[in-house]
Amino acid sequence: MLKNWINIFVYHIKNNKFFTALNVLGLSIGIAGLIFATLYWNEEHSYDKWNPDKDKIYSVMNDIGGGNIWTVNPTTTAPLLKMISPDLDSYCYTQCLYTKETVAYKGKRELFDKIYTAQSNFFTFFPYEFIHGNGKTALKDINSIALSEKTAFRLFGNENPMGKQVRFLSKLFVVRGVYRLNQTSSVMPDLVTTIIEEDLEKDRGKWSYDYGLMIKLKNQGNPDAIVKDLDHIFIEKCLKVSAKEEGLTVKEYIKTYGEPVKASLLSLPNTRMHMGNDPFPEGSGNLRFLQILMGLSVLILVLSIVNYINLATANAVKRAKEVGIRKIVGAGKRQIIAQFVFETAMITLFSLLLALVIVELSLPFYNSLLAKNLMLEGAQFYLQLVVIFIIVIIVSGVLPAIYVSNFEPLKVLKGNFSRSKNGIWLRNGMLVLQFAITTFFIIGSFIVNRQVKYMIDKDLGFKGSQIIDVIFKPKEGKDQYARYKVIKEQALKIKGVEAVSAGLFSIGTNENTWDSYSYKNNKGMLIQRMGVDFGVLDMLGIKIVKGRDLSEQFSSDTVTNVLLNERAVKVMQEKNPIDKTINWKGKDYKVVGVVKDFNYFGLESQISPMIFVHLTMKGINKQELHNISFKIAPEEMSKTIADLDKLWRTKVDSEYPFEYNFVDKNYARNYQKYESQRDLFSLLNVIVILIAVFGLFALASFSMERRFREIAIRKTLGAETNVLLKELSKQYVAFCFIGFTIGIIPAYLLLRKWLEDFAFRIDIPLLPFLVALVFLLFLTLTIVLAKAYQVTKIDVLKYLKYE
Repeated sequence: MLKNWINIFVYHIKNNKFFTALNVLGLSIGIAGLIFATLYWNEEHSYDKWNPDKDKIYSVMNDIGGGNIWTVNPTTTAPLLKMISPDLDSYCYTQCLYTKETVAYKGKRELFDKIYTAQSNFFTFFPYEFIHGNGKTALKDINSIALSEKTAFRLFGNENPMGKQVRFLSKLFVVRGVYRLNQTSSVMPDLVTTIIEEDLEKDRGKWSYDYGLMIKLKNQGNPDAIVKDLDHIFIEKCLKVSAKEEGLTVKEYIKTYGEPVKASLLSLPNTRMHMGNDPFPEGSGNLRFLQILMGLSVLILVLSIVNYINLATANAVKRAKEVGIRKIVGAGKRQIIAQFVFETAMITLFSLLLALVIVELSLPFYNSLLAKNLMLEGAQFYLQLVVIFIIVIIVSGVLPAIYVSNFEPLKVLKGNFSRSKNGIWLRNGMLVLQFAITTFFIIGSFIVNRQVKYMIDKDLGFKGSQIIDVIFKPKEGKDQYARYKVIKEQALKIKGVEAVSAGLFSIGTNENTWDSYSYKNNKGMLIQRMGVDFGVLDMLGIKIVKGRDLSEQFSSDTVTNVLLNERAVKVMQEKNPIDKTINWKGKDYKVVGVVKDFNYFGLESQISPMIFVHLTMKGINKQELHNISFKIAPEEMSKTIADLDKLWRTKVDSEYPFEYNFVDKNYARNYQKYESQRDLFSLLNVIVILIAVFGLFALASFSMERRFREIAIRKTLGAETNVLLKELSKQYVAFCFIGFTIGIIPAYLLLRKWLEDFAFRIDIPLLPFLVALVFLLFLTLTIVLAKAYQVTKIDVLKYLKYE
């Protein structure tokens, strides 16, 4: 029986080569799209799955009000929590971000991007595989350092690094462990130190929020009880103490300064897919994009399956006599269903193999688009591949098989079944669904393109095309601001350097500091603190809309005068803030100017209230000056940068390389991921249109070939070609309109939801809907009329000689 099925299958492939090829290609494209999305999904959900204690580890987060969730914590919290909470096993303070530094060994100096500092028990939270030493002793003291396997090879080659000394931050560290990073993790450092211990000791007992905090519970413990303990600690040790210092009751203090900080816990398995601030340096995945990609890939596969069902049911009419004869000679309904499902399985197998070839060839492009390193491997992936294979067979094979098995032998063998309307409703419904899905993709691609273009073209409130930010590393025991003044003086002597200034920020990064300020009865208002040197706003093209800029001509500008941006003024509810006094850090400051709002973070975020203070003002840590800005003349820019590089290496920092970023390009990285989304959406749109063209052409061909006798009779009776074309194409135009009407509803709702991720966004215009309709009509008429015109040129005698 199986041999007979195979022979029949091969026979029909030979007689329907073109439509079989369309079926295989359409299904393979749909399956390939889902494989791509599945690989991305698996990679994003693989983070920390290897960690044996993942269900016991949490990051402590803090809601400080106004929708601000901080990942940082004070040094006071964890020791007190350890004393009162029976569910807490251990804790570990960390720096939330990697640092970038050079490490030297015997005159060899290497720059590493992912340097991490944490307490000595870090490797009990992330127990990487150790190839030298072990996690318990790798960070046993302040002078210990642990290296990743790749880092050890870069520094030591094939030498055993254990016990050897490396120079880092002008200090000597002893290598006490080498670990292997062979699985994805929320922390994947090049090297780990315990330098943080020195900072923790300096800040011991303070309530400044500066450090990441991981906690591990006993036997998964009780997270809710831990949160209650954290809130209790804040109220007892911070809020009540602060209220007492100001002579207020707790209720009065809360009424004046707002609600107390609320703690929450973020479990390690949920960290990667967390949407918000990242407690770990590897950051969170783009959950919304991942969901969209999976949804679109499923849609494309559905479109491919719809194509297959359409073609399979249409082609089944040609096999009606075969089915009728098989039924007469004794074939049962189940046997016929099994045969057609078998044929679908064979087509799906060919499609799956072709899909794997497509994925393998396209994977480098896909990886570059998503900045990933995905590979076709893993037991989980192969199991998912089998599931996809089975689902495609069931969904695309069972329906046509049931349709075929219901053919009535007597009707079939009378020879009139080719004119039967059986199954037409199904094919027409599927065609309408194709039009709806295509409509969604065309509109979606248009709107995503418009939003990304809006982000690229938007006036951000600053100009950074000629400005470079240079990383300025502090030197132990040296005044950072004094060093900067010397560099500024020397750099201005270089031809092509038009201006030099600095700030305690870098546009396009997440480097920021927050404080609270008060104005009149409004207390505890959050504001982003921007430490600036004279001239930095003018250099960046950031305008002053009221009052004046900070200037060297006024000595008070380094003591008591500040600037606010428009957003801060709006929060103050003050029409004219010039010469008004605000209270910041318990001291009064005079507002001398208002800065025009500019986008510091990406366009996903609202512009924050900002206060601009001079670098030398009391309360500002000048050692946090990590960037110097240079304005470079456009003429001979490369030579000017080369001269700056020489100055840097010879007179500023011989250990750390001259590393710079153009401010505008640095900021552009904020929406680079959306450019990738745009490109991917455009690619998917092309694929969808291609599949739709396959389906429409094949279905129109089958449909019109069934009407050869009708067309011959009409031509004999005198019907003109244009009348025949109109008659043959009008139903497809109707299906196009119906599919378009269905498709615009989910397109509008889902794209409006996507746009909600942006604080600055376009309104959904009417144009993409009109473009989608016109394009679909053009596509439909082009394909259908071309086929219809071909059909009208048939030989009339050929189809009427037996009538």
